[in-house]
Amino acid sequence: MNLKNQFEQLCSPFTGNQHLIGDLWKEIETRYSEKGRHYHNLLHLENILVEVEAVKSKISDFTTVSFSVFYHDIIYDATSKTNEEKSADKAEKRLTELHVSQGKISIISEQIRATKTHLRSDHADTNYLLDADLSVLGKDFNTYLEYTQNIRKEYSIYPDFLYKPGRKKVLKHFLELESIFKTEYFKEKYETQAKKNLATELQLL
Repeated sequence: MNLKNQFEQLCSPFTGNQHLIGDLWKEIETRYSEKGRHYHNLLHLENILVEVEAVKSKISDFTTVSFSVFYHDIIYDATSKTNEEKSADKAEKRLTELHVSQGKISIISEQIRATKTHLRSDHADTNYLLDADLSVLGKDFNTYLEYTQNIRKEYSIYPDFLYKPGRKKVLKHFLELESIFKTEYFKEKYETQAKKNLATELQLL
């Protein structure tokens, strides 16, 4: 899959300005390729796009969800508590330049902010985005293990005695949820394996 082509296709209904589209893509590519991004990188985008593509028929506005995917982690700093807000602000600014309607931009901004808490949304499309974002939790254990190692690298500024309690809290939070995934499709596909993976990691910490 070529992310650049996908992004260009996504933008083309909104502007004929190829230079602008090129600049917007370059920014996304640069941000997601920053040093220190071991998990929240271009591969993460690719994986989410594959997941949402599989449920395209269930998503009412695929364009907004796709923009939300591209921009949801554009700002990422492991030490910051406001990545999602900053990413949403960046998306609003860039999509305004692209002449995306304010209605769509508001939805995209809300969807990006929703990736902070991953709470069930009243908006079905948002739930598909949130589930796709968490789909790595339900992959085979080797893939999951690689994900946990990459997350640890992103948080390498924190020593184990700070990192481990924080990570345990996150894992317990997910395990205490009645269900990690919000949509039937993702629940069926990943829920059982995700709970196993999280429980195993918790034991390993």
